[in-house]
Amino acid sequence: MNQEVVAHSPQFLDLLVRAERIAQFPSTVLLEGETGTGKEIVANWIHDHSPRASLPFIKINCGAIAETLLESELFGYERGAFTGAKNEGNPGIFELADKGTLLLDEVGELSPAMQVKLLRVLQDRQIRRVGGSWSRTIDVRVIANTNKNLQAMVEQRLFREDLYFRLNVAYIYVSPLRERREDILPLLHHFLKEVTEEYQIIRRFGNEAYDLLVNYSYPGNVRELRNLVEGLSVSAESELITAENVRQRLHPGSTNQQPYAEESKLRTQLDTTEATAIRQALQESQGVRQAARLLGISHTTLLRRMQKYGLRL
Repeated sequence: MNQEVVAHSPQFLDLLVRAERIAQFPSTVLLEGETGTGKEIVANWIHDHSPRASLPFIKINCGAIAETLLESELFGYERGAFTGAKNEGNPGIFELADKGTLLLDEVGELSPAMQVKLLRVLQDRQIRRVGGSWSRTIDVRVIANTNKNLQAMVEQRLFREDLYFRLNVAYIYVSPLRERREDILPLLHHFLKEVTEEYQIIRRFGNEAYDLLVNYSYPGNVRELRNLVEGLSVSAESELITAENVRQRLHPGSTNQQPYAEESKLRTQLDTTEATAIRQALQESQGVRQAARLLGISHTTLLRRMQKYGLRL
């Protein structure tokens, strides 16, 4: 894909190193993280650094297609399978991605019926077109991403446990932008350059505007930052984007940015407390599972937090 990746924080740099290591193997990968954190960028990175880099990389959003159509989109259909079907039939994206990589975006949106069908494909490495009578063997590297906590969904019986384990072979948690603040300023520069080159305009941020943007919490993560830069650039009345421009965009009707600074400070303090508790539990335990029991959290949650804070047993 050759997509430029902007990463300066230790968390994201470590994540890319781990992703590149995982990319060398055909194992299924589960990416979890909030909306807009860059999960698709990580998926691109895995494909681009894998032996399949020159082969197809196909993406499908599992939540954007009606369930009645999703099966034929995934697995294809034979001639006459349903009203409106092409006379020659149609391959599904599993077939189109054969020998390459398939990204199942928002896999947590799959219905129970589709979860069963996906589980069968991952187990057997074979697909059968809708209306077909025989199966086709496929060789597809599957990457699944979601902004939901699949383990919690399993516990709530909203997601199949067996499918969860099939997807969660190699696991990567993409942390929110507010937890890797070293990436904010480089991303600001990157997106400003991208927008000004695309629209052939000249824009620059004033120092106070930079301060406001760097200290903002970004609930929409990298995607929000990209949209914010573009919105400020195209609506600016002059070359200089001021602090007042930023205030009006971040908090319409008010120029008070104190809540953002206070929120950032509180979150930093909470993260520090959590990291200290986890480090102590790991020191007092013989393994990760025992540490998780001491903390009263699940094994998977602890692994995610350890990755977030760069901790090891």
